[in-house]
Amino acid sequence: MASKTVDGAAQALAGVLFDGMTIMAGGFGLCGIPENLIAAIREAGVKDLTVISNNCGVDDFGLGILLAGGQIRKMISSYVGENKLFAELYLSGKLELEFNPQGTLAERIRAGGAGIPAFFTKTGVGTLVAEGKEVREFDGELYVMERGLTADLSIVKAWMGDHEGNLVYRRTARNFNPMMATAGKVTAVEVEELVVTGQLDKDNIHTPGIYVDRIFKGAVFEKRIEQATTRPREEASA
Repeated sequence: MASKTVDGAAQALAGVLFDGMTIMAGGFGLCGIPENLIAAIREAGVKDLTVISNNCGVDDFGLGILLAGGQIRKMISSYVGENKLFAELYLSGKLELEFNPQGTLAERIRAGGAGIPAFFTKTGVGTLVAEGKEVREFDGELYVMERGLTADLSIVKAWMGDHEGNLVYRRTARNFNPMMATAGKVTAVEVEELVVTGQLDKDNIHTPGIYVDRIFKGAVFEKRIEQATTRPREEASA
């Protein structure tokens, strides 16, 4: 079997990228985002992308750099939030946006990875979310049908991984990453620590290597914080 380990983000994406493709990008806000892979996609210059991600980074970091470069045609997300350009492009009609309740987005990705084409949920019934979708009654309650999501490529960030692609995420950086790892035709992963196979605790592997196609140790992890909220030290306030 060919090795899954590659030398960097550009090599992890070699032969995978094309205009008009759909990409899933892990992370929540700026927590657990695949920084190196996003930068490599920017450098590759592919365009007309559909990106499935909880949000779109901030204006100058994360997926925001792809947005600023005009590479994204459509976002499938649950939050606009911290990115002013995201909001401006959407409101001006220059960016397509498919809004999802956050739990629905997570389940659509999980379903896609599990081979489930659609499911029913009560979330969104009677709202704009349900427009144009099938609504069915079960046990006297209405449910809206949502389709599972898959992608041409999933880009994932993990804390540790081994040469077989087994992954461990760190705390809240787990977020959307495990689900997206299962739902891409190709899954490329950047890790902070790349260890030899067998070194990870088998009972604590979050994503089995069977889902991972390419893995590398990231060169740089800036790990920005969107909004730092602090309080004065007690001695300072005194």
